[in-house]
Amino acid sequence: MIKLVGVSKIHQAGEIQTTALDRIDLEIEAGEYVAITGPSGCGKSTMLGILGLLDVPSHGEYWFEGQNVAGWSESKLNQLRRGRIGFIFQSFNLIEELTVFENVELALEYNGTPARERRERVTAMLAKLGVGHRASHRPSQLSGGQQQRVAIARALVAGPAVLLADEPTGNLDTAHGDEVMRLLREINAEGTTVVMVTHSPDHAAQASRTLNLLDGRIMVDVLQAA
Repeated sequence: MIKLVGVSKIHQAGEIQTTALDRIDLEIEAGEYVAITGPSGCGKSTMLGILGLLDVPSHGEYWFEGQNVAGWSESKLNQLRRGRIGFIFQSFNLIEELTVFENVELALEYNGTPARERRERVTAMLAKLGVGHRASHRPSQLSGGQQQRVAIARALVAGPAVLLADEPTGNLDTAHGDEVMRLLREINAEGTTVVMVTHSPDHAAQASRTLNLLDGRIMVDVLQAA
């Protein structure tokens, strides 16, 4: 499903050049659950940004579902991203001026989904994630765990093939964090490919595969015991 070939990401600030990713080769099969770990500054978030088409490599190839998307225009990348990739962030990124329902519906509006279908899909997704009773509330009226459930609903409502999660439990207490991890396992069990950045060894151990990055390179790539 995903293949990186010799991918590097170099940031230039004046005369200072920083290599965030260094000649990464990686394949992720459909249906995998991959955790990306490593110390701060090792390139985890940069890799996730490239996998999610939010950033482009300085060098190398990125193959997504059989197409080399490196060098595609921003509009073409946007179109692919909206239909195939969902995102969950540590900070939730919900819009306070919108209700829970409207926050989730926004993902379908971008895709041009008809209004009736939007209502049906949003209602079903909120119910599935246990926040249907909060549909008319604003994000600030929810607990952190509920906000992250809404963010997951927004990421999933369009039916993406890949779900990318950047420290999805970082702003949650232990109980709500464990709840989010359970949801990610269920989502993966239903067939969605999940790629998660995490600092937590316990959370990484729940994935089926772990990548450990250091200085922009993959140092460890291991399959977890079933």
